[in-house]
Amino acid sequence: MRSKRKISLLLAASLLAAVTVLSGWMIYDELSSRQKEKEDFDALAELVEMPVTNPPITSEPPPAETAEPGEATEPEEPLRDLSPLFEQNSECIGWLCIPNTAVNYPVMHTPRNPQKYLRMNFYGEYSQSGVPFLDYRCSVDSGNLLIYGHNMKNGTMFGELKNYTDPAFCADHPIIEFQTADGLLHYTVSKVKITDTSDKWYEDISGELFEENRCLVLSTCYGGGNGRLLIIATEIQ
Repeated sequence: MRSKRKISLLLAASLLAAVTVLSGWMIYDELSSRQKEKEDFDALAELVEMPVTNPPITSEPPPAETAEPGEATEPEEPLRDLSPLFEQNSECIGWLCIPNTAVNYPVMHTPRNPQKYLRMNFYGEYSQSGVPFLDYRCSVDSGNLLIYGHNMKNGTMFGELKNYTDPAFCADHPIIEFQTADGLLHYTVSKVKITDTSDKWYEDISGELFEENRCLVLSTCYGGGNGRLLIIATEIQ
């Protein structure tokens, strides 16, 4: 009797050890995957990093700028060089950035396969984080742009967007940048809305809902189930 009990205890202990090892391996594998995804995006961000526009060091004083009377001169804003991304993946249409946040990613667009990048990385491999992508009903020339991204628990992708429910965060991060082959557009956050996919308003956000303004809408999961958080930003003319 004692012998059987001892064997049962040994089997239970072995099973617990196996489960512990398996759980530890799964956690390690997931963390490794998350780290690799972050490193891949960091590499892409470095590839398109905005150039530094510091003037060359010289002992001579800089020449005075001249302009015609009544003509205003403004320095051109530096742009990211997106051509390496377009060459590597033709489904990349631009770059999305919210300064001083983790939102700094390429944006994909596949109208014939709308959710292709939901679980796929920039290089076409499986990815839990995916890549932000433009709604299939939109194009880069649309008046309104709707971009989806995952609400990742580690704060990557659109994980930081939930902070916009705090007015202080919204006030500190009002600008969203979206650059395409046509240039760089700036948007200012005008509304933060919590809704769900059953709301007809949600279905219409890529259409004429904002016809009076050109808007950029960032959409991510919120609160579980079909809940959605929308960050609505109006183009700065």
